[in-house]
Amino acid sequence: MASFSGLMVLACIGAAAEEAKQPVAIQFSFDRPLEASAAPFVVALDHGLFSAEGLAVSTNIASGSPDAIARVASDASDLALVDINELIRFRDQANAPPVKAVFVLFNKSPYAFVARKSRGIHALSDLEGKTVGVADSDFSIRMWPALARQNGIKLASVKLNRISAAVREPILSAGQVDAVAAFSYLAAVNLRDRGVPASDLAVLKYADYGCEAYGFAVIVNPAFAIAKPEAVKGFVRAVIAGTHLTIADPARAVDAVVRRMDDGSRDLELERLRTVLSDNILTSEVKRDGLGGIDPARLDRSIDQIGEEHKFRKRPQPADIFDDSFLPPVASRLIN
Repeated sequence: MASFSGLMVLACIGAAAEEAKQPVAIQFSFDRPLEASAAPFVVALDHGLFSAEGLAVSTNIASGSPDAIARVASDASDLALVDINELIRFRDQANAPPVKAVFVLFNKSPYAFVARKSRGIHALSDLEGKTVGVADSDFSIRMWPALARQNGIKLASVKLNRISAAVREPILSAGQVDAVAAFSYLAAVNLRDRGVPASDLAVLKYADYGCEAYGFAVIVNPAFAIAKPEAVKGFVRAVIAGTHLTIADPARAVDAVVRRMDDGSRDLELERLRTVLSDNILTSEVKRDGLGGIDPARLDRSIDQIGEEHKFRKRPQPADIFDDSFLPPVASRLIN
């Protein structure tokens, strides 16, 4: 009997050890169809960086940041890549789950007005008296009131023309509007691909005119973060490693992305990735402080800027939005 009991103990120990080796399943949402800005995640998948952290990551595509946030909040997804400014607005909803960001990919938001210089637009102030196309799904325009105030522009002096996102680039290239509100790395690159000369495009990035907003960030389901904190840390480490590889070899990173796209253009996506890296990821703040984190004072100022358009029920604090406890030490996040 003792011998049998001993075998049972050994069997239980073996089963527990085998269970411990099982990878942690993670459901991850992108907030839009794949393009070059997702390269750090695709590279992490292709290079086995998630599996090296003991993770089995499956991905899905949401229909925008609000949908991706809702998936994380409802437990349909464990983590997601979303616009952190939409997370700030979400957290102001009544009874909103305490979803937080744990890693910031875009140190600067991609919000921009993309305009035609041939229409007399070279700087933000030139938008006065002009018509700007704004897609129904474009949330960048929500920061426009703060940007206009900072730059002494009267909101009424700029006509906003509501359009479908599908016609944003075509109507600007056709001259039906003077500018469009857009993400700089999407609309500007797409317009050049449509034959609009780069010399005729003015890309007026909000960040160049006083907008403090961060951009895309990884958010986590609060229950998952509590139950499996090491898995969240491993996920963040893998994304950081994928970002380092993307920075080191953008061309190879784009190849990985294009393989997963339907009819993706390598040249177009490579230009897009290089724009994202220079404008949104490799900023002076990141070069100084490393990938993934935030400056609480800056995030606080960006919440104030959101508040110029959004009336908060209860204004969130930076700690309500971002949790830095899942980040690895700074040394591993610095750009070499």
